[in-house]
Amino acid sequence: MKRTAIMVAVLGLCVACFGQDKPAAQSGAAAQAAPAAQGKRPPQAKTQPEFEAYKAAIAATDGAAAEKAADDFAAKFPDSELRVVLYKAAMQKYQQANNADKMLEMAQKALTFDPDDPEALVGASQVLAERTRDTALDKDQRLAEAKKYSEHALVTVDTDVPTAGYPPEKIDQYKRYIKSEAYAILGTLASNADNYAEAETNLRKSIEAFPEQVDPVAVLRLAIALDKQNKTAEALKYADQAVDLTKDHPDSAAGKAARAEQDRLKALSSGTAPGQSSPK
Repeated sequence: MKRTAIMVAVLGLCVACFGQDKPAAQSGAAAQAAPAAQGKRPPQAKTQPEFEAYKAAIAATDGAAAEKAADDFAAKFPDSELRVVLYKAAMQKYQQANNADKMLEMAQKALTFDPDDPEALVGASQVLAERTRDTALDKDQRLAEAKKYSEHALVTVDTDVPTAGYPPEKIDQYKRYIKSEAYAILGTLASNADNYAEAETNLRKSIEAFPEQVDPVAVLRLAIALDKQNKTAEALKYADQAVDLTKDHPDSAAGKAARAEQDRLKALSSGTAPGQSSPK
């Protein structure tokens, strides 16, 4: 689970704000017909009791409580537009707890209510891409689904994100974060399939989409994709960046992998890697 803190800060925009307007019955016809340029209309409550129940449910503070609150709300208001918001809130909380199985379950529940939601699409895709074992009998199906979800998120992030009434800079940051994550997932899938040129393209797009907090794992994977294509000098540049980005956590999995890749590329550059002759 990468960049959890920034995800909560950016994607919290959706959960904290979308759906917290007054019930639709009280907010007028104008709220029902936002111009296309303003993106999708935010989910709304139809009645005051539904709105009050939503506010109580969204206040849950951990994954299990948020899931139960979403389930209870969905049972009581089976036609509510706000069900997707509550399941995404539960998804986020399970992500913070590093509970991948539950994160995937909540993302897939959200998608049953809105199959175009870019946040839920990326959440499901990330778990499928990162947590599918090579020995899984349904490996190919899960990875194909991960790719489909990320590709779809790259389309719907520009059409299905409510924008009216929200700060433009926050909307822009939210969209770029979603794109960054989707491209990172596609890069990972391509790299795992030994398609390193495609991995390079997508990982570059991931890094460029959200430069304010570059993902060290995406940078490391870009270094490896370049290394696999014998682009040693450029690969070393990104390995150095990955090492710098993990300097506060050098013993993390990403930190150790970045330093190992850096050492390998330095040895290749100096001609001292195993199997190479020493320079004369």
